[in-house]
Amino acid sequence: MKREMKREQTLRKLMEACRDLIREKGCVQTTMNDIMERSGLSKGAIFHYVNSKDELLGMVLQSRTEETDRRFNEAVGRRPDFQGPMSAIAAGFPELTDPEDVSNRIFRYLLGRSEEPGVGEILARYYEHSIRKSAAWIEEGRRHGVIPDAVDPNKTGEMFVILSLGMRLRSGIQGVPSSLTARDMEEWIVRTLSAPDRAGAIPEEGGDTR
Repeated sequence: MKREMKREQTLRKLMEACRDLIREKGCVQTTMNDIMERSGLSKGAIFHYVNSKDELLGMVLQSRTEETDRRFNEAVGRRPDFQGPMSAIAAGFPELTDPEDVSNRIFRYLLGRSEEPGVGEILARYYEHSIRKSAAWIEEGRRHGVIPDAVDPNKTGEMFVILSLGMRLRSGIQGVPSSLTARDMEEWIVRTLSAPDRAGAIPEEGGDTR
């Protein structure tokens, strides 16, 4: 238990230092030496938990999904209806449109280097993790009877992940107008999950789409 607590504390320090540095310097200019100095951890301590800066960036990126998952589960625990858990998820949507958001900056940085050894694997793990969480949220809604059984958790969850990643990417394109807002995304997801036959959600294979 103590070892696990120490691991969590160390990783929290590393990620907090990494977030602060990216806000100040960006992904390219932030180095492992910077992270070592800001976190107060030795090089040996850092590399005991992560193998590279890219791996740490992937962990910071994934931690945003974990934070959303925490809010979702807390909302379900309070009242397993549709609105509470959906609001917990939607609370993070405005960040998807912010060009300076740390997660957006990390995603764009890693995506631009996806052909480099190891970086593609980091992005693949993040993508798969995001789909698993999204599908689990939908499955939880189906279990409580607030999302129709016709909604396929995996396919619909992947649709939502693709949309959110597209918005993360779009946040870095300056000077081009966009009519899609975070509020639009929330409303579309709500329509999709509450009325799949009318909103075009992907049904389960063999499901009734009438």
